[in-house]
Amino acid sequence: MDAMHIPPRFRAALLTLPLLAAFAAPAFPAQNVVPPDPTQDPMLITAGFLDHHQDMKYRLLGLKAYNEKRYDDAMRFFRRASFFADKPSQGMVAEMYWNGEGVARDPALAYAWMDLAAERNYVGFVALRERYWKDLSAGERDRAVQEGQAIYAKFGDAAAKPRYEHQLRIGKREMTGSRLGINRGVQIEIPGPSGSQMIQGSKFYDERYWDAKKYWAWQDRLWRNPNGVRVTVGELEQIPGKAQGKPNSRIPETAPDTGATAPDVPEPPKPPVPVPATP
Repeated sequence: MDAMHIPPRFRAALLTLPLLAAFAAPAFPAQNVVPPDPTQDPMLITAGFLDHHQDMKYRLLGLKAYNEKRYDDAMRFFRRASFFADKPSQGMVAEMYWNGEGVARDPALAYAWMDLAAERNYVGFVALRERYWKDLSAGERDRAVQEGQAIYAKFGDAAAKPRYEHQLRIGKREMTGSRLGINRGVQIEIPGPSGSQMIQGSKFYDERYWDAKKYWAWQDRLWRNPNGVRVTVGELEQIPGKAQGKPNSRIPETAPDTGATAPDVPEPPKPPVPVPATP
């Protein structure tokens, strides 16, 4: 991924994404070792890994569309990934509203989305949230707080994490069958145009990709301070009534909309129709 195609304000937060850094280790027995980014492994993608990880799947599609300047498609993909608790995608939705890419420029909505991206206190998103806030007018600030409540209800962690965890449970059962369980020692055969290839089950089935608590812990390790990069946030404005150590959101807590419908996404491209060879 070429960082020069990422919006300037958001680029610093994306440079150290797992999307942009591959890890070489094939298996990860130690719990204190960060597992590799699955989106960097074509074999895992081919094996259907992303079918059960909607956050990564639609973030990748969104970044591809964004780099190709298909901004309307990118926004739709990022919103779908956001629906499954993907903070980087929520940040990209914010940037696109801020820059008016694929949508009319709307700083108030941009702030609401970046406030959401900073919900887990990931430092890069907190820094961008504070920069946004400083640039808003009084009227935009009021509207950001108002609009943000509906956004949090549908896309905030209270609603998005449970729906994502449900997807993980389904994927875990479907991989090998609910009664068989997961066998990390097996090899998985992946068919391809050049013949079948094998990948180790220990790579596909690493529990930090499938156990919800471990998955969120892995995300936190990657994003709270990615690769030790220092991000200057500046002095945060203290919000009255916010508990110490909690995200410094300016948007009031809202009941989660657990029955919300997933945002629509573009139709996947159809495979080319084979042309019969001319005799």
